[in-house]
Amino acid sequence: MNSDTRSRVGRGMPWLVVAGVLLAAMSLRGPIVAPTAVLRLIEQDFGIGAATAGLLTTAPVLMFAALTPLAALVIRRAGAELALMLSLSGVLVGTFVRALPGFGWMLAGMFIIGAFITVGNVVIPVVIRRDVPPDRVALVTAAYAATLNVGSLITSLGTAPLAEVIGWNAALLSWSVLTVAGIALWAVHIRRSRRAFRDGDGLSGEPTQTAALDTTQPTSPVLRAKVVRDSAGNELDSAAITGPLPVIGGSRDSRSLLKRPVAWFLVASFALQCTIYYGLTTWLPSFAADELNLDATSAGAVASIYQGVGIAGAFVVPLLSRFAPRWVAPFVICVSWLTVSIGLLAAPQLLWAWLAVGAVGHAGGFVVIFSALVAVSRSDGEAAGLSAMVQGFGYAIGALGGPVIGLLHERSGGWSAPLTLVLVLSSLYCVALVSAVVFARRATR
Repeated sequence: MNSDTRSRVGRGMPWLVVAGVLLAAMSLRGPIVAPTAVLRLIEQDFGIGAATAGLLTTAPVLMFAALTPLAALVIRRAGAELALMLSLSGVLVGTFVRALPGFGWMLAGMFIIGAFITVGNVVIPVVIRRDVPPDRVALVTAAYAATLNVGSLITSLGTAPLAEVIGWNAALLSWSVLTVAGIALWAVHIRRSRRAFRDGDGLSGEPTQTAALDTTQPTSPVLRAKVVRDSAGNELDSAAITGPLPVIGGSRDSRSLLKRPVAWFLVASFALQCTIYYGLTTWLPSFAADELNLDATSAGAVASIYQGVGIAGAFVVPLLSRFAPRWVAPFVICVSWLTVSIGLLAAPQLLWAWLAVGAVGHAGGFVVIFSALVAVSRSDGEAAGLSAMVQGFGYAIGALGGPVIGLLHERSGGWSAPLTLVLVLSSLYCVALVSAVVFARRATR
C-alpha cells in the first residue's frame, strides 16, 4: 500500500463532497441526452437529415475526446474544486447558447456543453480517489454512474411532454435548473473547504507528521496546495496532511501509461462502450417510434428504460464484487450487452425487455472500467493521467456512434444494418473488457 492510499485509510465518508459530486453528475449526461427525445421535431423544424441531427450528440462527445488533455491541465492549474465549478458553470452557459434561434446556435451550444462536461468527466474520478476511503470507492463510483443515469432518465422522460406544452426549445432550456442546483451545492463545499483551510484543519484532519511549507510551489485559487517536506527534505503526501488539490501527472506519467497493457484495454473497453451507448441513446426514441408505432412522448418513455434501469444497474457491480467471484461482474456485463444487441435485432417488439437488460451492461461497465482505473493507479497524478487517456481516446472513437448509426439507417432505410453493427461492437467490447479486468487484477496483486 503506497503512502497515497494509506493517507485515505480510516477517513470517514466525506458526505458533502459525495453529495456535490452526485448532484453535479446530474448535469454531465442529461444535457446531451435531452435533445434525443425530440430529435424528430428538431429535424422537421430545421429541415435536416438523420445524420446531421446525430451531430447533436456527436458534438459534445468530440469535445470529450479533443479537450480531455486540456481538462487535465485546467484541473492542475485551478484545482479540483474550482474545476468542477467551472464545469457546471460552462454547462449552464452552453444550455442558454443552445436555446438561441437556429441549428447553428444549437450545435454551438452542444459543443460548449461538451467542452465543460469534459472537465467534470476527468475531475470527478480524481475527487473520488482523493477524498473517498478506499473501501468505499467502488460504491461511490457506482453511485456516480447511477446519478449520471438519473440525469439522463429525467431528461429522456420529461423532455417530450414538456415540449408539447412549452415547445421543445424551452423544454431543453428548463433542465438548466439541475445545473444551477449543482453549482449551489458545490459552492457550499468550496466555502467549507476554504474555511477548513483557513482554520488550519484541512479536509483530511490534523497533520500526522511534522512538516514545513514549501512556498516556492504554485498555488490554487481555491485551496492553496501545500507542498510539505519532512525534516530530511523529502516531499510528503500532501493529501494526507491538508487534503489539497490533486497534482496531475506530467510527461513521465504519460510515457509510463502508454507502456501499460491494462491502460490500452481500458481505452478499448471505454471506446467501444461509448460508441454503442451514444449510438443507441441517440436513436432509441426514433427506433421505438418506428418499430412500435409510438408517438414522441411514448417513444421517449420507452427509451428512458435504458437510463432508468441503469440507475439500479450501476450497483450490480459492487454487489457482485462483494458476494460473488471476481469474474462474475464482467461476465454479467458482457451477457447484458450481447443480449440487448441480439434482442433489438431479432425481436424489436420486446424493446422494453432488452433495454432493461442492456441498462445493466452500460451502467455496470462504467463502474468496472473506472473502478479498475482507480485500482491500477499508483498516485493521484497517474489516476488523472489514466482517466484523461481512457476518456480522450474513448470519446474520440465513441463520437462516431450517433452519426454512423444515423447514416446506416438513412442509407439502408431500416434498422437491421445499424443493429448488426451494434452486435459486432458488443462482441469486441466483451473481449476488451475481460482483458482489462484480467490485466488490472495482475497489476494490483
